[in-house]
This record gives sequence, C-alpha cells and structure tokens, in this order.
Amino acid sequence: MTAFVRPMILVRGFGGPDVGGVRRNAYQGFNEGTVYPSRRGENFIYEGFVLRALKYLEHPYRDATNVVGYYTRPLPAPPGEWDWDDDLLSGSVVLDPGMADRVLRDGVDGTLWIYRYYDLEPRTIEGYGAGLVRLIDIIRRAAARNGGGGEPFPGVDIVAHSMGGLVVRAALRQLSAAPAGEPRPGELVHRIVTLGTPHRGIAFQVLPRALVEHVPGVAEAADELAAFDPGSTEFRRWDDWFPVERVLTVVGTDHRSFGVAIASVANRIVSLTDEGNLVHNRSDGLVKQAAAQLPGAPRTFVHKCHGGPDSLITSREAFEIAMRFFHGTHHVRLHLESADVLRGKDFFGRSEFYFGVSVKPRGVDFDLFHQSPEAENCYGPFHSDHLTDGPPPLAEELNEPLSAAGDRTTGWAGPGRLIWEGWVDRTVRPATPDGASGLVFRLDVYLGERDSFGIGFSDNVVFRKQYYLQLLTDDGDEPALYLHTGEGRLTDTREELEAATRVESAGVVRAAGPGLDGVWRFPIKGTGFEATLAVSFTEEPESAKE
Repeated sequence: MTAFVRPMILVRGFGGPDVGGVRRNAYQGFNEGTVYPSRRGENFIYEGFVLRALKYLEHPYRDATNVVGYYTRPLPAPPGEWDWDDDLLSGSVVLDPGMADRVLRDGVDGTLWIYRYYDLEPRTIEGYGAGLVRLIDIIRRAAARNGGGGEPFPGVDIVAHSMGGLVVRAALRQLSAAPAGEPRPGELVHRIVTLGTPHRGIAFQVLPRALVEHVPGVAEAADELAAFDPGSTEFRRWDDWFPVERVLTVVGTDHRSFGVAIASVANRIVSLTDEGNLVHNRSDGLVKQAAAQLPGAPRTFVHKCHGGPDSLITSREAFEIAMRFFHGTHHVRLHLESADVLRGKDFFGRSEFYFGVSVKPRGVDFDLFHQSPEAENCYGPFHSDHLTDGPPPLAEELNEPLSAAGDRTTGWAGPGRLIWEGWVDRTVRPATPDGASGLVFRLDVYLGERDSFGIGFSDNVVFRKQYYLQLLTDDGDEPALYLHTGEGRLTDTREELEAATRVESAGVVRAAGPGLDGVWRFPIKGTGFEATLAVSFTEEPESAKE
C-alpha cells in the first residue's frame, strides 16, 4: 500500500506596492526554476517547485491549485445542488465544487495548493493568516468526506518564501486561539519550511519606508511593511503556537546575486552598528542570516540570494531540502567533539579561525547545507587552538530582536557544538555508476584563518578536505557506518567495505548496541588540523514519513 502523502501548501513572499502583476501570476512564482550550466543529466535543469513536485518519483504530487478561489469581496454559494457543505462554497476563500469533484475524487492525498493571498483585500497580515486558516480547513474537510468514511488527515506541509512565513505565523496564532475541542495547530500542520523569511525583521526596514513612502501602493502595504520591524519580539512566540522543532528555516547567504543594489548597501551600513566596518554582509541581499532563523528551530544554509533568478525560491537546493524534511527517513546530527589547530596563528598579528562544513547527498549535485568564506557563515571567530572559545549555541544568540543583537550570528546549530542537523531519505535511490548502497553523503570540511589586526594575510586556508559517509541500514544486519576519503571505495557489499574501511578509515567507532540511536565518531586529519566529528542517525517514526 502506498503511503499517504500529505497535502502541501506553497505561500509566496512580499509582492511589493503594486500587486497587479502578482494577481496575474497563476503559480505565484513557484513555477519558476533555474538552469545549472555546469551540471549534467537531471541536475542540469530545475523546472521550478511546482513542476518538480508533480514529477517527483518518490512522493509525487497532484496539482489542486484551482480547486479554491480567492476574492476581494465575499461570493454567494453557486446555484445548483452540490454535494459539499454550503459554507465551503461562499465567502472570500471558497471551494469550486466542480473542480473539487474532478480533482479530489481520490481525496487530498498528495495534493499541492498555491495560497493566493494577494487576491484578498484588505492587505493585512492578519487577513492573510485568516485566509490560510480557511484553506487548511477546506483541505481537512475535503479529506473527511472522501469515500464516505474519510481518509486520514495527518496535517498539511507548508513551504513559505520570505513574508509568506509571517503569514504562516499569523495563521498558527489564529489556529491556537480556536475554541476547546477544535484541532490544534500541531494537528493541522505537520511541518513548515521557511525560505528566507525575516522572522526577526529586516535590519534596515526603516530606510526603504522613508525612500518610497510616496510611491503608489505603499499606503496599502503599510501593514505588511510593519511586519518587518527588526525590533519586534513576535518571533519568540512560535513555540507557543506550534512545535518549533518542526520548522526548518532555510537561510540564504549569497547577497552578491541579489538584484536590488540598495538593499545590499543598506545591509552593509547596518553592519557598522555590529562589527564597526563595512566588510561583512551576512545576508541573502535582503534578509540578514540572523533574521532568517528561529530560536530552537533547525536551520540550513543555501548559497542563494533572496529572490529573482537563481534564488532561494527558484533553486533546486530549496526543493531537495524541503522534500527530505517532509519525507526523510533519517534525522542526522553532526557535531564537532574535539579539534586541534596545528598551524596558522600569525606571530605578530591576531589570528581568528573559522570552521565550516558543507553536506552533499549522493546522486544530487546540490548542498543540503553550505558553509564557506564566500557565504560568510562559518563558525567563529575562534582564538583557541581547540576551537572552544567561539560563539554560543544558536538559540542563545537569537533570543534578542535583530535591532538589539546585531547581525553577527555565527553560533553553533545547537548545544554540544552541533554543526548541522538535517534529514536524508533512504528511499531516494539515484542511478549512479558506483552501485553503492545505503545512505551516502559527502562532507567538505574547511578551516580558515585571518589576521584581524591586518598585519598578515586575511584569507589563509589552514585545512580543506572531503570525506564520504556511507550508512548501511537495510540488509538485515546491524547498522554500520563507513568513512571514505574518495568515491572509489563506495562498493555494494559489506565484505568489500570492511576491507576499505580498515585501509582508509581506521579509528571509526561503531555505535554500541542495535539500532540507530548511537553515535559514530570519526577522525579528521591533515596538514594543519586534526579533529573528531560525531554523527548520529535517528530513524524518523512512520507517522512523520507518511
């Protein structure tokens, strides 16, 4: 029996002062993809989120966008006799009974919905949130009537770009205020992915308001612009309404590709209040990396800009990350347990070290997590040879409004020097010539050093090396992890892997006891740097995967 695929809702970002063009865009920008000129095969062209979801072989979706209409003024129920509740057929967010009978005849399993909130008036975040609540209710009630006895409804998945995440936040707040006995937000929504959402506001929010206050349409968008206030503490309340660990924040880091030059300049100016210089611009061009994250929520970095061509919303990276978060079979955590810097440390200067890792799954030529000097998001600065004096865990750095905390958020992803937590899917089996089985992904480890006094070089590379992790879980034996320093040893049998591991990965410690709740520790060694990393794999419960 095929597993139930939760309905998925896509929510766009801020449409600007004039939303006439937005209202004419059928799929609200989620049908726009990008081309990766240096890639081959299926990695060459990314079709856009909607089309890719419809073609996704592992968990295919069905387009249900035109089952619901959105109107500036409430509509009466259509004439004729329809086998749907009357209150679903009238109002501002209404079900089209004819399309519903055609598209939902097999239920809401695997359906994809575009939430067109800009078709509604007036333009307020609360009104947009109410419309999303209505859409979720329509989907839930459509599931309940399917086949007479109803089909399961384990909640919807949501992908929200930019301000769309603030719309989702408003909807969760309203759902949490429902009368006793009504479903709670955690029952109606399974998981949420935000793409470059300014959870803590936009650092320079006051600047564009002053520049464009006389532009037509700005008055109508005043409520939306107010939601970008960097002094707001509304972001702290997510966990009051919805389990924040079920929100994955995707953070863009490529400010250079963002087409709005004034935004990049303004972000650099804001950096003066934090670091005292104009060098750094830790943002996606519009939203600071710090602002796109939530205390207690997992996060990942994508080296894309905020919007436009080749951005968070048009990148395959965002799609792959979201699909693994929604459907992944394993939750992975990667920690730095110990470290020793063996070279660098300018004699006359003041050395700072920066440590970063990028994670790439086998068969998909895109990072699930990206850190690099270009992205300005490596952990640091460290002055200790053991990387023990750096920033605190992420949640501690994110507890203040952006206006008070500044933008320098390079904290660990969690306690215990957590580098990355993410999701992988063992059901995704790409056709690769190596024939390797199990879960395989590559780690790109980097350690850099700069002289903060300006006497020595500011961009020295102390260490950079690639490692491959291969986890076997499905051949009946106890789960086992293998470490490789090249693709040549990624074979299909444990006998061959054992030999390869003894040669290339001495020191790997297998988790104690059965199952995947243990921790594997493995060494990172090379000229200038030695470290021990720890990785754990937790199998997702069936309820989370279905």
